[in-house]
Amino acid sequence: MSEAHGDNRQTGSAGSEDAGESTAPAEPTEADAAGQAGESAAEGSRSGEAGGRRVRVVLVDDHRMFRTGVQAEIGQTERTGVEVIGEAADVDQAVTVITATRPEVVLLDVHLPGGGGVEVLRRCAPLMADATRPVRFLALSVSDAAEDVIGVIRGGARGYVTKTITGADLVDSVFRVQDGDAVFSPRLAGFVLDAFASTDAPPVDEDLDRLTQREREVLRLIARGYAYKEIAKQLFISVKTVESHVSAVLRKLQLSNRHELTRWATARRLV
Repeated sequence: MSEAHGDNRQTGSAGSEDAGESTAPAEPTEADAAGQAGESAAEGSRSGEAGGRRVRVVLVDDHRMFRTGVQAEIGQTERTGVEVIGEAADVDQAVTVITATRPEVVLLDVHLPGGGGVEVLRRCAPLMADATRPVRFLALSVSDAAEDVIGVIRGGARGYVTKTITGADLVDSVFRVQDGDAVFSPRLAGFVLDAFASTDAPPVDEDLDRLTQREREVLRLIARGYAYKEIAKQLFISVKTVESHVSAVLRKLQLSNRHELTRWATARRLV
């Protein structure tokens, strides 16, 4: 069942009508001034924290619960200025929804069924290049791995933040990306600077290339000492799924236990 959908909500503004005789206006009273001040304050309150600005956003993440949480956190349009107009759970859905709705900003998970965030960026390249209505992408992922950050930035994303970000900071990041700024969580910007400052291509690690993106995530968290339950919570998957990923990693890397796995990951500076 497709989870992608759009929302065509529009925000209108009420006009004002002037009525009265064509005679000289009366001097404003203190009551009139107080009333005008009250109306101004109320209008300021309605404009929300975003100062009256609006940004249309599509959420792309394969975990429904996470999308629901983000929607609840930032999608209160009158308060945040963010209007969530669509969602998608995989690459094909993402491309369909983004093309149909043309949002200003897409919050994009890195690891998605169908090819990952990089594939979404590749297929949406014409939308990003549109000079009049560019669609801009902000990666929002649990992963803080250098290869993930560099991959989506090379693909055209304007920034990369991790899922530990607060709701307020995420709203701020969305507006900054809408303005064309580059936005990164702390320390991730260093990955990008290092990658683009280097003229040498990164070495190919054939062992690491055997692993899927999800297996790399599990590997990294195991190496950092996370328990299976903690990994499951972090990645929004079941403990049984974590166990399956660990078994697959050990098999592919020909390792016997998590201690060997930790040494292997540390030696490659993946932790």
